[in-house]
Amino acid sequence: MVSVVELFVRIAGENPVVQGLVGGIVIATLNLLGASLVLVWRDPSERALDGALGFAAGVMLAAAFTSLIIPGIEQYSGGDPIPTLVGVVLGVVFLDRADGLVPHAHYLLTGNRRTDEADPSTSLPLENERLTPVILFILAITLHNMPEGLAVGVGFGSGNVENAIPLMLAIGIQNVPEGLAVSVAAINAGLDRRFYAAFAGLRSGAVEIPLAVLGALAVSVVEPLLPYAMGFAAGAMLFVISDEIIPETHTRGYERIATLGVMAGVIVMLYLDVSLG
Repeated sequence: MVSVVELFVRIAGENPVVQGLVGGIVIATLNLLGASLVLVWRDPSERALDGALGFAAGVMLAAAFTSLIIPGIEQYSGGDPIPTLVGVVLGVVFLDRADGLVPHAHYLLTGNRRTDEADPSTSLPLENERLTPVILFILAITLHNMPEGLAVGVGFGSGNVENAIPLMLAIGIQNVPEGLAVSVAAINAGLDRRFYAAFAGLRSGAVEIPLAVLGALAVSVVEPLLPYAMGFAAGAMLFVISDEIIPETHTRGYERIATLGVMAGVIVMLYLDVSLG
């Protein structure tokens, strides 16, 4: 498995920013792959989607700790948990406040409103009639892709390729079922199958790739930011998992399948982390 690390270094070189760029391209490409699956798997069942999203949540859950929080504390702040935990809090606050401006993705697709989520008629600066559901949908999904790109960039910016590659693979792997689920939901909401499948790749790439480069550049230039940035990315990812992904998989009667998917995702991520790290 070490050859995977060596192969990546041969392709991307040893510059952390370039590695972050390549990592961003990888995860965006896998997001496009997942979104494009609707062209061949035209009607996946709710049971399959809940299991796949559970798997994605499990991968991200383990990655947040093994590749971000724990290294941030043990390797980059000398065992002091405060900088990383401050970053976690900031990541949670950022996503929480952002969700107060942009409606939750599932509301835009299903019409089911939670009592604590944004009302587009009052929380956005434009008049509601000027904001189509498509625009709102793109905003919500893009917001939830931001922590993933940032996490990959911060991982490579740390200079620890052995730790960054499992994180990149974890986010890329979870992007496949997540991309599929989002495409299915978008199609159910009335968007064109082929248009959205193609657009999803451009959308995810537009946010994940530059954020990966920005994350790598920031922490490689200002090294003391590293534990804060790792905590921020982890906190934002944990927020999305708990606030969006897991609740969404527990609304259609397939909670057990979703839970088994989470367990499978955690196991896969832990294996990747041990094998590559």
